Amino acid sequence: MSRSEDPGHRSVRKEAPAAGALTTVSAAGEAGAADTSYANPLVAHRADPHIHRHTDGNYYFTATAPEYDRIILRRSRTLRGLTGAPESVIWKRHTSGDMGAHIWAPEIHHIDGTWYIYFAAAPAEDEWKIRIWVLENVSADPFEGTWTEKGQITTAWDTFSLDATTFTHRGTRYLAWAQHEPGMDNNTGVFLSAMANPWTLTGPQIRLTTPEYDWECIGHKVNEGPSVIQRNGRVFMTYSASATDHHYCLGLLTADADSDLMDPASWTKSPTPVFTSDETTKQYGPGHNCFTVAEDGRTDVLVYHARQYKEITGEPLDDPNRHTRIQPLGWNADGTPDFGVPLADTPVHGATSPATH
Repeated sequence: MSRSEDPGHRSVRKEAPAAGALTTVSAAGEAGAADTSYANPLVAHRADPHIHRHTDGNYYFTATAPEYDRIILRRSRTLRGLTGAPESVIWKRHTSGDMGAHIWAPEIHHIDGTWYIYFAAAPAEDEWKIRIWVLENVSADPFEGTWTEKGQITTAWDTFSLDATTFTHRGTRYLAWAQHEPGMDNNTGVFLSAMANPWTLTGPQIRLTTPEYDWECIGHKVNEGPSVIQRNGRVFMTYSASATDHHYCLGLLTADADSDLMDPASWTKSPTPVFTSDETTKQYGPGHNCFTVAEDGRTDVLVYHARQYKEITGEPLDDPNRHTRIQPLGWNADGTPDFGVPLADTPVHGATSPATH
């Protein structure tokens, strides 16, 4: 299957540091504010970022490396500390067969005392046959022990699938992910299923969203990269839309916390994107986000990637300059998230930007 024919073909990356100063935000869904200052980009040349704040007080960071050949992990007591934290390679792609190409979008989760990483990968011989895979580590320290390959997550169809995330709601664990649905004229939609265990789905899978608005269909018809935050009696799920150039942006789904999450009618889709490129701040294609919480334990933080320019030479997949960024997530008076705009870099004195190309 060629790149142009593949339903899941998407784009990526070229280079940039600098520091973005940050401000104030509302606490995690409640009144009050915390002063927070971050440097942006947080981690250069790392796309599809995921940060897990663990009960040991550490932040664990993983993301897509631009070579698409490995899974990396960093750890720090603070968010800012992730910038200079040592980076370990905890798993490498296979040289042949399954999990041999396009190692994309890892997420690290700690479930029932065990570490899991969800990621996308393709066979070395068929790099667009991308599916979702799971690693497991029973060690208390994810930098120690052995990462065991638990296998592929089996969904309703054996089609292009990626960008898995997991969350619990009222005692049930769910998996949300992106997949090409047979018969649909799009690249990927976002789906949801309950889980029997961290690597097995149970019951039906439902479609939450498929590309339908113009802003979701620029370059490619894509809904991908779901992430969940639960606040103010609601379940909010972000997702990324369109090709991964400057058109990439975030959409939002919302469900009442008392509703049946497995009923598609429980979810409302915002008709406009909630987080987009900004010409004033010179940040382009913000997306594939996750959420974490600041060191105060209350301030919600938006984690995402973006580029610092629009123009990409050649194929965006060959451009390594999507950088991890963080900023406070605000909350509106009606209890909905206020994403604002991607904040500008604040140049470090004497530093040069890695965004040159």
